Amino acid sequence: MRTTAVRRTALAASAAALALLVTACGGSGDEDKAGDSKGKGDSTASASAAPAAKALTAAELEKAGLAQADVKSGKVATKVAATDDIAKDQVKAEDAACLPLAHAQAGVAQGEPAATAKRSWTGEPVKPSEGTSPEDALLASIDLDKMLISLASYEGDGAAQALKGLTTAAEKCAGGFTATVAGEEMQVVKAATTAAPEGGDEGTAITLTVAADEDVKAPSKIVVVRKGATLVTFSVVNLASMATGEDFDVPADVVDAQLGKLA
Repeated sequence: MRTTAVRRTALAASAAALALLVTACGGSGDEDKAGDSKGKGDSTASASAAPAAKALTAAELEKAGLAQADVKSGKVATKVAATDDIAKDQVKAEDAACLPLAHAQAGVAQGEPAATAKRSWTGEPVKPSEGTSPEDALLASIDLDKMLISLASYEGDGAAQALKGLTTAAEKCAGGFTATVAGEEMQVVKAATTAAPEGGDEGTAITLTVAADEDVKAPSKIVVVRKGATLVTFSVVNLASMATGEDFDVPADVVDAQLGKLA
C-alpha cells in the first residue's frame, strides 16, 4: 500500500464522486474478517537489554500472522496485493540514514531477517448519518484505514538491532527526507516519534508527514514492536486523510490482535 498509490485511489474516488455530485446539483488475497489508538508506554526501550531468542521460521511466522477470525471488522488478506508487496531493492532514499523509515512505510522488513511474512488489513467506512451533507458523505465513503503488516524474525539480537536502527533513523530524519518506492517519489516533510503500544518487549511509533499533493500534507503512521526475535511492523494510512491531510488513529484492536498471536 504505497502512499502514492493510496493517494491516487483517494483522489480518484473523490474526483469521481464530486463529478456525480456536480451533475446532480446541475439538474483490497485470501481473506480470512478493528478502532483507534494512541499507543501506550514508552516510545522505545533499550535494545541492549534484549534477550537472545530463537528466530521463527517462515512457516511459524505464517501461522502467527493475522487471520480474518482474529479481528471483528475489516478485511484481512493473507496474500498481499502485488502492488503492495514491495521488494527491498525497490525502495531508495536520497539520504541512506533515512532508508529504514522508507522501508517501514513500504512494508519492507528491516535489515536481514531470517524469515518474513506479510498481511494486509482494510477497514470499513462509517456510514454517514441521515442529513449529512453530500461533501461530508463523500469523505465518509473513503474514510477507511489501510494497513500493511510485516512480520520478520531474526537470528541473535537482530530484531533488537533492527528496531534500534529504525529509531535512530527517526531521530536523524526528523526534518524530512525524499524516498523512491517502486519508482514513485515520496516526499516526507517531517518524522515524529510518538508513544508506542504495549504488548511487546520494546517498540516505537512514528508519524511521517507526507507531501500527498500540492496543498496537502498527510500523516502516514508506522508502529513497530519487537517480541523476542520477531519484529512486527504496521504501516497505516487513511484514504480520506490522504485527500484532506487530517490526522487519524491507528486501529488499536488490529495491532493488539496481531501482537497477541505472538505471545
